[in-house]
Parts: sequence; structure tokens; C-alpha cells
Amino acid sequence: NARARIQQEREELLIEIFGQQGLGWGPTHDQFKQTELDTTRAFFSNKAMTIFSGTTEVQNNIIAKRMLGLLDHQ
Repeated sequence: NARARIQQEREELLIEIFGQQGLGWGPTHDQFKQTELDTTRAFFSNKAMTIFSGTTEVQNNIIAKRMLGLLDHQ
């Protein structure tokens, strides 16, 4: 959870710092530096991973319920 959030925030900041170059994508390496392409790909990949594994809020609720010994409604 925390690691994923920190990684996403890092990539968002890098994309902001890169400006328009922060949205680099595709095979045209002459337009973008490799670090710009890598950052964009990592940003979208990590966003997808967050969606695949469920939202952070849902994960936090599950952890909190287990720690507090609360049962899910059935």
C-alpha cells in the first residue's frame, strides 16, 4: 500500500518536472529521452497494478477490520 502510493507520487512528480516531455510514449526515441519513456511507462503500469489489486481504500478497510477483529456482513 504505502510503497505503491510512494512510487506513484514519485512518478507523478517526475512527469510534472519533465513537463510535456513527461508524457513520452512510443517508438520515437528521438523525441524523448529514455528516462522520460521509462517514467511514463512505469507511471501507467503502476496505476494499472493499483487497479488490478483493488483500491487502496478497500485494502485499508480490510486490514483495519482484521486488526480490529470485525466480521464482514454476510
